[in-house]
Amino acid sequence: MKNSFDLREHDTYLNIVDVAERLFAGVGFQKTTVADIAHELHMSPANVYRFFSSKAEINEAVGRRLLSEIETTVGDIVRQSDSARQRLREIVIAIREAFAQRLRSNRKLFELVETAFNENWPIVHEHVEKLDKSLGEVIAQGAREGEFHVSDPELAAMLVRSACLQFCHPRLMLEREQEPEPTVDQMIDFCLAALG
Repeated sequence: MKNSFDLREHDTYLNIVDVAERLFAGVGFQKTTVADIAHELHMSPANVYRFFSSKAEINEAVGRRLLSEIETTVGDIVRQSDSARQRLREIVIAIREAFAQRLRSNRKLFELVETAFNENWPIVHEHVEKLDKSLGEVIAQGAREGEFHVSDPELAAMLVRSACLQFCHPRLMLEREQEPEPTVDQMIDFCLAALG
């Protein structure tokens, strides 16, 4: 069990991430400094550096939080009782909608996530692995129940994500905004047909 010192340390860590996210949403992550974050928390920059070795680490912590929201939504879909086909459709649509909602609600936080993808931050690799695992679980269950005819659900999950990348990658989403086709439903239908 954690002692009270550990809990205070954890609370301070979370407070730093909370404040950083709020400042990033207001002025952008590139314009926010560690001094800005420290000032908001009434602490010194040196104290912030006790918890984060660099500003980049703070950026990643906020990005990790934003991506984990998507992972939580996807995990909830995986646990539903709908057919594997329906859950696969809902997962891709949920990912696309999460990025679109972030873009509509706060462009500056969207830019943080977009930069994370463009620069291949470690949090993006973790995020993709979690999405592939979730897709793989649904595909494996669909294969067990005869909905899909695949021998390698892990590979099939990567292929589905790759085929739907334009709906699951912030920069690609922006680039394809003016192109009406293929729609997300058309791409999912294609993937479902390929899965059998």
